[in-house]
Amino acid sequence: MSRPVDSLDSAFPVAASIALDLIRHPEVAARWSRPSALPHLSVGGLACHLGRQAIRAAELLSTSADLPVLDSADSHYERAAWVTEGTPDEDAVAEGPDEADARRGPDDLHARCGEALAQVHDLLARGTALDVVPIPWQGWSLRRADFLLTRQLEIVVHSDDLAVSVGVPTPVFPPEVFDPVRDLLVRLAVRRHGQSALIGALSRSERARDIAAF
Repeated sequence: MSRPVDSLDSAFPVAASIALDLIRHPEVAARWSRPSALPHLSVGGLACHLGRQAIRAAELLSTSADLPVLDSADSHYERAAWVTEGTPDEDAVAEGPDEADARRGPDDLHARCGEALAQVHDLLARGTALDVVPIPWQGWSLRRADFLLTRQLEIVVHSDDLAVSVGVPTPVFPPEVFDPVRDLLVRLAVRRHGQSALIGALSRSERARDIAAF
């Protein structure tokens, strides 16, 4: 029996390819050690965090693990501790994996991301990616489509962060990439703030309020 195919199997490599083009932008390398738009994180650290989404997909799409399977990407964000922990402090960011990877320089990131993207393309095109994908740092798994959606959300959000950080236009993602991310962010914002807050923010500038999904 053939493996079921989801629309994100084709959308995710597009998202990762667009992110890689941004990571390779000359302004990113030129400002590598400067502060990014995110607190305590350098441009290089942010670029590494963005690039890690494809790298993790390449690692995990073919990795099996005996971990409980959540029912949706929404549940992943509802349970993840970082969602409610707030902004990491300066020491935590400095000692974290993003800044450690950034110290290896942009050329290293470009090579690792290019290789990872090729592996993701191969896994999804040949149908060898698993239907259930572990997220070991969280202690649970997601169905492949939900896993790819979480990585796609990271790509869309952090591409904007990186573009703003280096003063270049934010990439425009095609509907098959952007729309599922938009819908997930809306659902998370409604869960966190309620329907009225979302309606007011989107339709009533005189009573707009912060409705961040995270």
